[in-house]
Amino acid sequence: MFSSSRRPLRAYLPSPYIHTISTTSGEGLCWFLSGAANTTAYSSAELVYKYGNLSEGVCKPGYAAAKMTAIYPKFMKPAPMFLDRNFKRLAKVRNYLPPFGFKTQERIIDSILTATKNYGLGEVLDSLGCKRCIIVGNGGILANKSLGSRIDDYDIVVRLNEAPVTGFGKDVGTKTTMRITYPEGAIQKPERYEKDSLFVFSAFKPLDFKWLRQMVFKEKLRGTEGFWKSVAHYVPREPTEMRILNPYFIQEAAFQFIGLPLNNGLMGKGNIPTLGTVAITMALHNCDEVVVAGFGYDMNMPHAPLHYYETVKMSAIKESWTHNISKEKEFLRKLVKANIITDLTNGI
Repeated sequence: MFSSSRRPLRAYLPSPYIHTISTTSGEGLCWFLSGAANTTAYSSAELVYKYGNLSEGVCKPGYAAAKMTAIYPKFMKPAPMFLDRNFKRLAKVRNYLPPFGFKTQERIIDSILTATKNYGLGEVLDSLGCKRCIIVGNGGILANKSLGSRIDDYDIVVRLNEAPVTGFGKDVGTKTTMRITYPEGAIQKPERYEKDSLFVFSAFKPLDFKWLRQMVFKEKLRGTEGFWKSVAHYVPREPTEMRILNPYFIQEAAFQFIGLPLNNGLMGKGNIPTLGTVAITMALHNCDEVVVAGFGYDMNMPHAPLHYYETVKMSAIKESWTHNISKEKEFLRKLVKANIITDLTNGI
C-alpha cells in the first residue's frame, strides 16, 4: 500500500483514530475517521493530535478533506475524478449545461465512454491507500527552482494544457500522471505528448465534446468554427488513455469556493475558474495530500516571465473576460493559509 521508503502509519497515530478493516487480500487496512466515508470537521487541536507526529514524507490519509471541512463544512469528499458509464446519476451536474454540467451532451458522452472503457487512474494508483498529489502550474516562478526531482516524487503529478516537460525537467520534473486540457489548450504537435500519461478532457462548451469524440475515434476534424483559437487535430492517445473530468469540480470551484456569479448556471463574464483551480478542486476530493507549484502571477514584476517555458512577460496579462483572477487568488490563499494545500513556489 505504501512505498518501502515510508514507515507504517500505525506507528505514528494514536489508536482511537485508526480502524482496521480486512481487504480482499486479507491484509489489514488503516481507515481514518476523516477519510472518504466520514468528513467530520476537526478542530486544529484534533488535527495536530492526529497528524502532528508524522515524519515528513509520510502520507497522511484524509488530511486534505479533514482540513477542508474545517473551513468549508459542506465539503463532501466523495466525488469521482472522471465520468464513468453511470455518469447520468450525478445529480449535481446533470441539470447544468457545460461547463458546469453535461446537460444535452449525454448521448455523445455515452459514445465516448463506450470507447474509452476505463474510468480511473489505473490499477496501481487506484489501489493506493493514501495519495500524495501535486498540481504543476505553468508559471514562470518555476524557473530556476530545481524542483524537478521533488515534483517527480509525488504519487500523482498533474500538468495543465500544453506546458512542456522536455528540456525543463530540472525545474518541473519529467513525470506526468495526467494532463488536463480542453480543445484550445491541448498540445497540437503529436510528438510533444509524453508517454504513459492520461489525456484528461475538461469541457467548457458543448462543441468541446464533439471535438473529443473526433479525437477518441480518430476522425478527421470537421471544422473549427466556434473555437476561440486553433485546436489540436490529432491526439496520439488510445481511447483507453483518455478520460472526461467530472464537471462538478468546475461548478464547485466557481460557485461554492470562489463565489463567482451563478448567471443561471450558464457561462458568463467572470464566472469560470481557471483550469489550475479546477485541478486543485479535483485533487481535494481525490487526494489525501495536495501540493501545488508554479501558481501565482506577481503584477509588481512586469518584466518577469509569465510562463516557465517562454519569454512572454508578466505585463502581457490582460483582464480576463471569463476569469476573476483576484477572487480566485483569495480562495487559493485561503487554502494555503489554512494548510489545506502546500505551495512549493510560494507564488499564491
